[in-house]
Amino acid sequence: MYSEDIPAAGLEATRAYRSRLLEGMAHSVALKGYADTTVADIVREAGVSKRTFYECFATKKDCLIALYVAASHGAFKVLKDAIDPGRDWKIQVEHAMGAYLGCLASNPALLRTLFIDILGLGPEGLQVRRQMNQELADFVVQVVHAGHRHSPQDAALTAAMAMAVVGGINELVLQAIESDRTAELAALTPACSALVRAVLAAPHP
Repeated sequence: MYSEDIPAAGLEATRAYRSRLLEGMAHSVALKGYADTTVADIVREAGVSKRTFYECFATKKDCLIALYVAASHGAFKVLKDAIDPGRDWKIQVEHAMGAYLGCLASNPALLRTLFIDILGLGPEGLQVRRQMNQELADFVVQVVHAGHRHSPQDAALTAAMAMAVVGGINELVLQAIESDRTAELAALTPACSALVRAVLAAPHP
């Protein structure tokens, strides 16, 4: 059955169940890690049946991928909401990076699952990670072009340079996760902000 064939009330219920299942997955992996989390754990945390789970997701892996996308978009929203075009762009960068890193640090156990376990899912996990990185890089380009039109070098910011910024920040976050310093992600704000400012200030071909 295609989604357009489902009554609106049915679609709303499905969305509600999916949301609860994603919360269930998040709670379970934060407690036990992805490898030890079972579908039974997820549905227990969500307060729904296994049948409902399989109506929403084909596998546990699909549920984790959906959680990764939802959590990434949540962090992106925090970043976007922290952008204030009326302020100096250097202050904007510092404020936005602090808000973004603070959001990531709010659930260290889940952060580890989303940054590391997603790569253990094989091609599907790598594909969705690249997709989220691309969305973030596209946002960087959008902000630069919209907010710094009077700076010729900023106007030339390329998609490749924006992706380099995203990759650099992700690597710093990964290093913090691997050394059990996720609660201290806010301390990365100066380094991440300096990276963004350096890229924006440098002339691009």
